[in-house]
Amino acid sequence: MHHKTLGAVAAGLGLVAMSTLTACGSTDTKSAADSKTVTLVSHDSWAVSKDVLQDFEKQSGYKVRVLKDGDAGQAVNKAILTKDNPQGDVFFGVDNTLLSRALDNGLFQPYTAKGLDEVGAAYQLDKDKHRVTPVDYGDICVNYDKAYFSEHRLTPPQSFADLAKPQYKNLLVTENAATSSPGLGFLLGSAAQYGDGGWQGYWKKLKANGVKVVDGWEQAYSQEFSGSSGGKKAGGDRPLVVSYASSPPAEVVDATKRPSTAPTGVSYGTCFRQIEFAGLLGNARNPKGAKAFIDFLVSKEFQEDMPLNMYVYPVLKGAKVPAEFTEYGPAAQHPETMAPAAIAANRDQWVKSWTSLVLK
Repeated sequence: MHHKTLGAVAAGLGLVAMSTLTACGSTDTKSAADSKTVTLVSHDSWAVSKDVLQDFEKQSGYKVRVLKDGDAGQAVNKAILTKDNPQGDVFFGVDNTLLSRALDNGLFQPYTAKGLDEVGAAYQLDKDKHRVTPVDYGDICVNYDKAYFSEHRLTPPQSFADLAKPQYKNLLVTENAATSSPGLGFLLGSAAQYGDGGWQGYWKKLKANGVKVVDGWEQAYSQEFSGSSGGKKAGGDRPLVVSYASSPPAEVVDATKRPSTAPTGVSYGTCFRQIEFAGLLGNARNPKGAKAFIDFLVSKEFQEDMPLNMYVYPVLKGAKVPAEFTEYGPAAQHPETMAPAAIAANRDQWVKSWTSLVLK
């Protein structure tokens, strides 16, 4: 989740160009049709420890082939376009902002994963039909550069409302809601905060306050944001960025020399809860293997391995969260949320209105 962008959502399914899926993970070269091979289709942020994946392969008897297909939105759109002749057996990476699109297009077939009863009920957004299985969650939140705010003796913003105040003029960079998963999540968070009748007025204030919009997370966080290691190298001059609550732990864990404290902080009053799912693709060539793999995704071994690989939080009850998450990037206590039906009913129109309002 942490490093993925949405990709051309507003362009519509018919305009998404098909690209070649790249294989990684197991070196197995058997075709996807082979009953001993399970093919996972995912976004570029998929990651798992080698020994954990090998445990699954040894215990299940299946080899795993991973097809990474760009960012989350591109991967979802292409999976829909190829649903009659799918590229794989399991899809991982559709989140609650796009879930209705995948379900309405009949992308998945029902499967109730073993161990699903140990997954938090709040994450089971398709609990009546079980077409998708929750795997992880994260919070899209504004991050701030601690050094900047300390040097300028300025208190970091703590809420959506704060971001529109004069003292934060020209400080925030966010992602395009039409081309980025965190950008869309931040828009949905503002709509949840201010309602259908109020979010546009809020964005008018943000625009007047100098918010900068770029295409995706990578550019916003790693180039424009002054608090990230990449932003420092690139001369980034925006001390506020829309990212994730798990970004501070990443700055610590991924540092060449681990700092004693995270250089970035989280404005917890700006968070929107994002949940990621996996599903058994319709017409999967190896549904039996796909079901075994989905079971694996909610197993304790995978759930506890996942945080420091993809910088997301486990959905399994009792799964241990790394100390780095507890210390540097705990999940939001009161994130904004939105029912899937509300997202489905409003998403496309909101993105269209947002584009007209903010980018023109």
